[in-house]
Amino acid sequence: MTALRVIRAIAERGSTTAAAESMHMSQSAVSKQLLTVEALLGVQIFLRRPTGMVPTQIGEIYIEQALVAIKAMEDAAFRVARLQSDPHMLRLKVLPIFGDRWLLPRFEDFSRQHPEIEVQYTTFAADSPAEQPDGVFRFGRGPFPNEDMLYLFGRDVRLVCTPDYLAGLGACQTLDDLAQGTVFEHPGTPLHWADLIAAHGRQDLPARKIVQFDYYTLVLRAAISGQGLALVPFQLIETELGAGQLVNPGAISYASDIGYWFTIPADRKPSAALRVFRDWLGGQI
Repeated sequence: MTALRVIRAIAERGSTTAAAESMHMSQSAVSKQLLTVEALLGVQIFLRRPTGMVPTQIGEIYIEQALVAIKAMEDAAFRVARLQSDPHMLRLKVLPIFGDRWLLPRFEDFSRQHPEIEVQYTTFAADSPAEQPDGVFRFGRGPFPNEDMLYLFGRDVRLVCTPDYLAGLGACQTLDDLAQGTVFEHPGTPLHWADLIAAHGRQDLPARKIVQFDYYTLVLRAAISGQGLALVPFQLIETELGAGQLVNPGAISYASDIGYWFTIPADRKPSAALRVFRDWLGGQI
């Protein structure tokens, strides 16, 4: 398997030096693996050229089949790892703002009810198949192919700001009034002024000023600090609305077709711990 991975790395990176770096091996060790395979086959797998190493015609065939073999072995290791994994451990992929504002404030309840289950959180996709998450929190329209889905929330989107910011606008209560304010948006999150006015049949009503942030957490932080207006799923700002830190002027909102979901691969049998967690989630919505 090491030799096969070396062949793959050379094909991808074009040299033994670059392949060695990617595999955390020495260049001489990579070259030795390659020479061993070529000696076994009795042919060259790569042509050595000044611009890099290029697969020969036979090499292309061998590399193609080597990739099939590597994937088969990785899949087998993944399935074995799943069977041998700790039945009381969960790996969950969580969107940062969802985890910060909704999941973690409630998670103490789950930990108190199920102290035997250890939950690990990640915000990134795992490189190793054996380290892939058991469940994923997603934000989107759905359905998600090959996933069993539990809808959580997100379709109730409110336009919010602080009481002081609203007073500065003149206690606005209509869309026309609020269009004179500053609206914060995240370009990658489809919760925009354009969606709000379209839902109200007012496509001809642009906001006076729209400011975009690369992180949706900054959109919410800017609104909470009194700098402008933001469109936010109700459940993410329920606490601030209840405490009066934020207000929803004119009760202006819209029903989005996008929401938060918890998904599980449909082709994977969920563990007992995952079933318990999913049931707990269902009780929170």
